[in-house]
Amino acid sequence: MKFDTIIIGGGLSGLVCGIRLSQKGQRCAIVSSGQSALHFSSGSFDLLNKLPDGSNVISPQSDISKLIEQVPIHPYAKLGEPKFTRLASEAQNFFNEIQIPVRGSLKENHYRITPMGTLKPTWLSVEGYASVNDKEKLPWKKVSIFNIIGFLDFYPRFIAEEFAKLGTESDIKLFNFEPIDHLRRNPSEMRSTNIARVLDQHINKLSQILNERSGDSDAIIFPACVGLDYSAVKRLKELVNKPILLIATMPPSIVGIYTQQYLHDYFVHMGGVYMLGDNILKADIENNNVKRVYSYNHGDIPFSGKNFVLATGSYFSQGLIATSERIYEPIFNLDVNYSSDRTKWYTDKLFDSHNYQHYGVKTDDMFRGLYKNKPIENLYVSGAILDGFNPVKEGSGAGVSILSALSIAETILSK
Repeated sequence: MKFDTIIIGGGLSGLVCGIRLSQKGQRCAIVSSGQSALHFSSGSFDLLNKLPDGSNVISPQSDISKLIEQVPIHPYAKLGEPKFTRLASEAQNFFNEIQIPVRGSLKENHYRITPMGTLKPTWLSVEGYASVNDKEKLPWKKVSIFNIIGFLDFYPRFIAEEFAKLGTESDIKLFNFEPIDHLRRNPSEMRSTNIARVLDQHINKLSQILNERSGDSDAIIFPACVGLDYSAVKRLKELVNKPILLIATMPPSIVGIYTQQYLHDYFVHMGGVYMLGDNILKADIENNNVKRVYSYNHGDIPFSGKNFVLATGSYFSQGLIATSERIYEPIFNLDVNYSSDRTKWYTDKLFDSHNYQHYGVKTDDMFRGLYKNKPIENLYVSGAILDGFNPVKEGSGAGVSILSALSIAETILSK
């Protein structure tokens, strides 16, 4: 099987890269082992919320020079300030053009509302999900927070308490919804995905409840257990006579599942080949170029390509494997940046920044993977598997995934 580019990993970074290449006429294949981190998405994409020294970031565009100075091996440092700014702007256009509507700006972070009601800075938010511009004050005097009786992955009282600190009154509305009664027979079935499959089919009935019970509130807050079919959210907003804002629940994430499926479908629509449930096991490398890769499902039948992109994620998706002695990349055995002293991988405090979170595959400035300190000519590395950044503490995970994917696509297309 021959392709222009073969992408290993079907999460956010792999899909963005695959779609961009397909838009420009490349024949691409994505090989994905299964669920990606998108299934835990909050409905927002973070670009840069904190500098490595702990300083808060209000404007990613303004503070990128400080980041590059503090961590010269950071993925953003490899892009450089001008390219970082350009690609961050292109990313917003990318999502809007493929009809995943997002709001935000790299000039100034806005704030998403978390499942606990707190405000966290972010870069881009999917339209319809609760976010505000001012962290000191909410734009509503009073809101109605709705929740379905028996749904335990959403916490209206926590949200109401946080809103009160910002001067907004909350009216909590619990309601029963007969079409989901069959889910109550087993508490484990009362999850956001199962509820969404039902609510998406009963938008008229749901909108009637919200309209009748929201009283004099300025807006309605609703758990994101609707919208596996995003057209259902659009219909709900049309039928409800007040602004309705969704707050992501504890995983699984409806907006994440929807985004993953939408990007997958768009990639396939553009002519891409998406192979789900398969793992790349090994590769043939000749004259410092990857020629072929072999998967578990296809055995001795190779995938041949001109370019290869490794977007397998970090420890969670086994893009990196950590043993008691070392951390390694299992497909190409690329160079990994980590300390040989295991006691330096972590600290005794759980919520500190741990060194293992910075570990990843080494690349050159073009994101070509290094093997024995030498870049492999046609093998690019994208997303969470990269070294030099802490996606959790910096709030940079989605940004690194998206911008590295767009940069790599640009490099491949320039050949």
